[in-house]
Amino acid sequence: MRRPLKIVVCAKQTPDPEFPPRLDPLTRRLVRDGPVTLDDADAAGIEVGLRLGGDVILVSMAPGGEVAGVRKGLALGASSAVVVSDEAMAGADALATARALAAAVRRVGPADVVIAGTVSVDGYTGVLASQLAELLGLPALTFARGARLDALADGAVLRAERETEQGHDEVECALPCVLSVMTGSVTPRYPSYKAIVEARSKPVEVVGLADLGLAAPAVGQEVVSVAAAPVRAAGEVVDDEGRGHERILDLLVQLKVV
Repeated sequence: MRRPLKIVVCAKQTPDPEFPPRLDPLTRRLVRDGPVTLDDADAAGIEVGLRLGGDVILVSMAPGGEVAGVRKGLALGASSAVVVSDEAMAGADALATARALAAAVRRVGPADVVIAGTVSVDGYTGVLASQLAELLGLPALTFARGARLDALADGAVLRAERETEQGHDEVECALPCVLSVMTGSVTPRYPSYKAIVEARSKPVEVVGLADLGLAAPAVGQEVVSVAAAPVRAAGEVVDDEGRGHERILDLLVQLKVV
């Protein structure tokens, strides 16, 4: 009898958008000592994992052993979580983060599907899922708008619609694999009060790099300067007295669109 499907979802805990973000003036990094929440992209990833069926386990990385955002993921239906928390990971780049999360995935056991959001609201690197796939030695289905499993005689196949500039591609691969999910591709379920209460007692393991057999990573990136975005200039107002289309054509020519 085949074991239940094991789905591991990367659940990033990002600063709560209800509180204005702050940058440390010395390190020029985002200050992460305030309230956190579950990233929207990873909430979508959890929903996709739940729809695929099986046991959904969360892996996360956060300073100070923070678990508030993970608890939200558990309230959505995940069964347990592993949170990597180590001072040595402060300022870690995407690759160092991927290495820590890959080790956490291995810790929870062989996964059939590893799911991550395409981008997070505080990082926007868009590379974590592909890095995870490389580190775990798995194929990657990226930029997916949902996914489904089809059972075949020789095993299950994961099928997804991969978003492109022209529309979408229909892609598939055998398990195990890594899947990255687009924000807004699915609507996460709303947790009931009972689910929120039960999430408080679900197991969450907080581990350090030593627990994962990893050494402290070398600093891979540095923010050298921060500047405010330029104020957008006012647009041009054209009084159309019947020849406004000519001004539009002039602008299109200047932009080399036509």
